[in-house]
Amino acid sequence: MSRFDIRKRDGLARTGTYSNGTVTVRVPSAQDMETLLPDLAGLHLANLPLAAPASLAREFPPPAGMQPIPLHPHLPSAAVSGDCVMVPCWKIAASNPRTYVDMLVGLKEKTVPDAAWYAPASALPSTVHILCYSGFDLFDFTAVDLKAAQGRFCTPEGDLPADAMESGICTCDGCRRKDLKEHNRQALRSELALVTRFIEMTELRDLVEARCRLEAGQVAILRHLDNRYIFMEPRLPVARGGVMRANSSESMQRAEIRRFTERVLSRYLPPKTDVAVLLPCSARKPYSLSQSHKRFQQAIAGRAHELIVTSPLGLVPRELETIYPAGHYDVPVTGYWDAEECAVIAGTLARYFARFPYRRLIAHLEGGALAVARQAASSCGIALECTCEENPTSDAALKCLDAALAGERRIKDDRLHGMLSWQFGCDIDTKGTNLRGHFPELFYSRNSVQIFSIDTVSGLCRPTMDGWNMIPEGYRVHIDDFIPEGDVLVPGVVNADPQIRDGDEVIVVGARALATGKAALSGEEMLRARRGIAVRVRKIKRL
Repeated sequence: MSRFDIRKRDGLARTGTYSNGTVTVRVPSAQDMETLLPDLAGLHLANLPLAAPASLAREFPPPAGMQPIPLHPHLPSAAVSGDCVMVPCWKIAASNPRTYVDMLVGLKEKTVPDAAWYAPASALPSTVHILCYSGFDLFDFTAVDLKAAQGRFCTPEGDLPADAMESGICTCDGCRRKDLKEHNRQALRSELALVTRFIEMTELRDLVEARCRLEAGQVAILRHLDNRYIFMEPRLPVARGGVMRANSSESMQRAEIRRFTERVLSRYLPPKTDVAVLLPCSARKPYSLSQSHKRFQQAIAGRAHELIVTSPLGLVPRELETIYPAGHYDVPVTGYWDAEECAVIAGTLARYFARFPYRRLIAHLEGGALAVARQAASSCGIALECTCEENPTSDAALKCLDAALAGERRIKDDRLHGMLSWQFGCDIDTKGTNLRGHFPELFYSRNSVQIFSIDTVSGLCRPTMDGWNMIPEGYRVHIDDFIPEGDVLVPGVVNADPQIRDGDEVIVVGARALATGKAALSGEEMLRARRGIAVRVRKIKRL
């Protein structure tokens, strides 16, 4: 009986182990499939073209009881938890990026989330990163062996003539022995090891953006996947560790960035004020730790709501500056904003201004950020007050900002309210809460009882049991009648909020216990999967 244990997820990509009952291998990996998937030798009439019509596909249903289970766009998936599925002719799909993504989305949506995916005859050192990013786990050596037979030297950047072996590009055992086939296999293994490492760091997207630049089709696949926001967003964690690198134009379309922006525009509730100041971003994150923003805050003195204009996020309210990815992104700073950046960010600002019309909107910006703010204000019919044209941190600009806010009343600093509205999508009464600690170790309490703390990695609020009493609904995971003795496993989940994403703070609700913790899967996957951890529990309360 086959078994697939997922260790780490990064979007569609996974690491873990796959076992056929006798042999166990780590994934993602390339294998000689005669041992791992012996049924392949007897799997006849399964190599049906993906473009075959439904009438023809129905004539060749997948044989029962064999691994891997072939998938086809026009046939239902018979896979269950732990199975290995195979997409025949997948290499051909890559020749048309739009079709590749359309078929991938359709096949993923109808297949259980904890099945291992095998892409036959598809993996090269130059393609395996995009295949893993697409959710494939197992590969064979067919494609690289064919390249060797054709006299091609495989590298992660593409294949070269066989005489490249003599140039010192690689010093593997195959190259030392002048064995092109062995070199190509080793190049595939090495690239898979690198991909595995990036998955474990939850930074595969960064590697894919770097690797795909040499192949137009891969860039197109990445862009088409980004355009499938409704499909991709639930499968991506709500927060990651480390830096989110926004180094290419594709970075602006990342689902994590769009999710942050959409929550600002649909969930987030600003403080009660009718005066706002637009500020530039800073290289240091969170912005408040930078010298420039310390000076901005001193000049503003709490008399206006602070909104940071930045690429690629568009708009970051001050209350959300520690939340991923606002507190974690890095972007090349050139002072130049291209037309696409301007259009996207101006659209974000315009939607925000339409939702929250301020009496006064002050732009303390320069360059591209100022042009974007003017464009957004013009489209909304808002009069924009400018307190500088260049160098917002100069003494003259800061004095102008201070003077512009003369006579305005101080507003209540209630970061907790804004963060909770963005994170949980509800208007929570935070009156009477007190803050203690210093960034990043922050704690909120009410009546001397701790209710929230700030996760130092993600910037998200972590509710205590008392804190969850303030959150009226949502982000609940309902379990069967048992008391968790550790993490909550998938088989114990009976219901889960579909809003839950990997990394979200959740409360586990059972007949005999409550628990707080962090989701390890999306709410949908908790219900569709049959194995794995659903919630990493932090605290349990017996009822």
